[in-house]
Amino acid sequence: MDTIMELDDFKSAWQSLDRRLELDNRLKLHALHERSTHKARRALRPLAWGQIAQILFALPFIALAALLWMSHPVHLATIVAGVLVHAYGVLTITCAGVVLGQLGKVDYGKPVLDIQKQLLRARSLYIRSGMLAGLPWWFLWVPLLQVLAGLGHVDLLAKAPSLVVSGYAIGIVGLLATGWFHRWARRPERAELGRKIDDSLTGGSLRKALAQLEDLRQFERD
Repeated sequence: MDTIMELDDFKSAWQSLDRRLELDNRLKLHALHERSTHKARRALRPLAWGQIAQILFALPFIALAALLWMSHPVHLATIVAGVLVHAYGVLTITCAGVVLGQLGKVDYGKPVLDIQKQLLRARSLYIRSGMLAGLPWWFLWVPLLQVLAGLGHVDLLAKAPSLVVSGYAIGIVGLLATGWFHRWARRPERAELGRKIDDSLTGGSLRKALAQLEDLRQFERD
């Protein structure tokens, strides 16, 4: 009888210890989750500030187009250039707003895998935003010059047609070359090059945040 009671006591003590260890592991995991997500949020701050800077960068383009509309341009080429400059400003602000919106939707209270999926979505939007904001500069400098000339009621296309035409031609060639290189670098035999390009486009903030979460995910697996 005493032996049975001792075994029961030992079993009860073991179960109690097991529950304590399980609780302790949960608390440690929760604390690690909090630290990791806090570091991830902190790592993303430069990215958020970068999007705000992108919005501020785009505002002068809209203001410049507004000045052109107020001057009542009459030359068709100048009007088209104004539309391009105005559209670029609006598109750049919209892209930055979309990225900021996605960053704001990230729920750091969810499981790590869900957070990673949300940040990967932000990464995809960030890359597209950067491409939409950067690639037009292959030719955007031409309509920008046209708008500046248009503010003085000068049709740059009529005054310097070679500059305008060659500028747009160079821009088109540049965009086509960039598109070709993008596809070339992502062929299976150049997967490593494509990954490096993606990493360079992603930015350090997102890479650091994703690395923090990946470390936490590996710990949870172990």
